[in-house]
Amino acid sequence: MNRYILSLDQGTSSSKAIIFDQDGRQVALHQQEFTQLFPRQGWVEQNPMEIWSSMRSVMNRAVADVKDGPVVALGIANQRETTVVWDADSGRPICNAIVWQDRRTAEYCNSLKAKGLEEMIRDKTGLIIDAYFSATKIHWILENVPGARRKGQAGRLRFGTVDSWLIWNLTGGKVHATDVTNASRTMLFNINTLYWDPELLELFDIPASMLPEIRSCSEEYGVAVVQGHRIPICGVIGDQQAALFGQMCVEEGAVKNTYGTGCFLLMNCGHKPIFSENRLITTVAWKIGDRVDYALEGSIFVAGAVVQWLRDGLGLIEKSHDIEALAASVPDNGGVYFVPALTGMGAPYWNQDVRGTIVGITRGVTAGHLARAALEGIAFQTMDIVTAMEQDAGILLSELKVDGGAARNNLLMQFQADVLGTEVIRPRVTELTALGAAYMAGLGVGVWLSVEDLRDLWKAERRFSRRASERRMNEAKAAWAAAVRKALA
Repeated sequence: MNRYILSLDQGTSSSKAIIFDQDGRQVALHQQEFTQLFPRQGWVEQNPMEIWSSMRSVMNRAVADVKDGPVVALGIANQRETTVVWDADSGRPICNAIVWQDRRTAEYCNSLKAKGLEEMIRDKTGLIIDAYFSATKIHWILENVPGARRKGQAGRLRFGTVDSWLIWNLTGGKVHATDVTNASRTMLFNINTLYWDPELLELFDIPASMLPEIRSCSEEYGVAVVQGHRIPICGVIGDQQAALFGQMCVEEGAVKNTYGTGCFLLMNCGHKPIFSENRLITTVAWKIGDRVDYALEGSIFVAGAVVQWLRDGLGLIEKSHDIEALAASVPDNGGVYFVPALTGMGAPYWNQDVRGTIVGITRGVTAGHLARAALEGIAFQTMDIVTAMEQDAGILLSELKVDGGAARNNLLMQFQADVLGTEVIRPRVTELTALGAAYMAGLGVGVWLSVEDLRDLWKAERRFSRRASERRMNEAKAAWAAAVRKALA
């Protein structure tokens, strides 16, 4: 009899439910977008109830597709850092979720830096002080939502990244938990001790009673009832760590890049954290049993989001996947370079105030040139992180595994191989975030007995190697660097 795993991939712009079989093959997929809210400049919010309803809808449809065997486990991968605070009694959010892209706490972050707290926070958490992470978002909610501080101090509020919010709802409010990977994105978690850090809780004035219990990535969290079926929740992992695991980057030095709303490049750095000298962040990759792996990470805030902007903001394309044809309508970028810092710049710059910049515009520039420059901007940002990562780890990248929606864009993947000068490998399954969560859940219930059982399931679909000349790429890199300098100025 076939055994199936339900994987919930709760992303920044949509909720997906995917069914995988015991051979790691995708057999069903349902996806639903939900509303993005922009109440002020630099603010990004979502309705937690809409997140939950969209997730519930797609998972019900996915489970209904399975006819020839049981769904034996449920795995969750989620957008990280996005902050939900809800009332413990009613289970209702006290405000909208503050999304990882939100910049409202940038000034507060600057005040923490001015107090000289960067080194202490980095040593404990592996993170840069930035509005990206959850701690300053929780602090803002407690200070600005009427009654929140009083309720929090009375033990009546619960905080969670989106995984915790889903677990709470899937279990009918019985379980308030998170895993080590999501905890490591809050700026409240000590990656050395693997516990919430009392000094950081005091610094951000956050009651410990709000925080979820921390667990490993592969164990039973509770039981969800879906379409009348009782399915144990056995895998929980942040989306980028899930993709790293789904890519089978389980050996030290293995690297993947996920091209989603943002871009996230992670390198497995083994069982001891590497603290970056080049403004990358150190994070927990996963915990299975007693074994903990760490990763170096470079975060690009705007990747696929720039394509959405070309679609929704400028109306250059009707659908996101039209970007490739538009970019291919011209032979090159026409001298246009697009630094897509629409919500600031992440690694290795970490500049909260910089905004998007397009340079090289002439009367001959067309929509095709803008589209091509936007795609190339994603690849150039990836190149900047690879360079920093190689310096931190003391290695040269031999290959880059890729996944996410934009990894299906052949023009982008070819340019990525050109600018890096290394092989870019796209797997047969591009839903690697969901697959990584499914692997964790499957390990938790014995569908697979060890990580070794999973290695043979990974297969490459296409490999991209450099085609462009080194001279041409060096010229393009110099022009990109000049565009970044102008943006930062």
